[in-house]
Amino acid sequence: MSTHTTPPGVTPGPGGRSATPVLALDGLSWSVGGAVIVDGVTMAVTEGEFVALIGPNGAGKTSLFNLISGLTKPTAGTVSLAGNDITRHAPHRRAALGMGRTFQTSSVFADLTVGANVGLAVQARTGESRRFWRPAAPDGGADATRALELVRLSHRVDFLAGDLSHGDKRKLELALLLARGPRLILLDEPMAGVSAGEVGELTTVIQDVHREQGCTVLMVEHHMEVLLDMADRLAVMHHGALLTYTDPDTAMADPDVQAAYLGDGA
Repeated sequence: MSTHTTPPGVTPGPGGRSATPVLALDGLSWSVGGAVIVDGVTMAVTEGEFVALIGPNGAGKTSLFNLISGLTKPTAGTVSLAGNDITRHAPHRRAALGMGRTFQTSSVFADLTVGANVGLAVQARTGESRRFWRPAAPDGGADATRALELVRLSHRVDFLAGDLSHGDKRKLELALLLARGPRLILLDEPMAGVSAGEVGELTTVIQDVHREQGCTVLMVEHHMEVLLDMADRLAVMHHGALLTYTDPDTAMADPDVQAAYLGDGA
């Protein structure tokens, strides 16, 4: 097995930079009824880095995302966000500290306009969402406008979210995250269900969000041609464990990765 995994607190990103990790996992594990689903994952993601999490079906990728985002409580190990231990924090507390996540299935308010969706996200960040009888502004203010510009949905601000194509719903989900001002974004298969014609534009939108907002991104995706162009590092999982964690070229040349992810004949 390869030994590229970065130890906790040592986070060489692109260009060899080192900094306090935005996200650090130390021995993170989850077992159910004696079955080990996530097995001692240790990795660190540096500020502004784009990390792709890959592996065959059943490798534990979404389970790891659930542990990071707080939907599942680990049986061992820790999760830290910007140096703060958040292992026992509920998902909403992690969101308040700057963690945002999308899921494999779209999650938007279908009966509200695009602008109202993003306006609600802005209100949730500012605390105005507690004013239950105050309607969301159609455009959500300057922050919402900027978020919609970044994801290329400004021209659809008055469209009902339920009428959007699947690819545009994915972009709207990104806008909802951006409106909350995240420091770390977890993207769980954002291309799932997106038509082939929309994959290219959605890829560009994700790249723009990463570069222009400076967000740290951890993404699960099966479109390898997308990931290899976007990621600074690949984290490869197999049987719940981290097989390797290194740059894309090194990872894809690793015989263990080829055997586990691409098949023995790769």
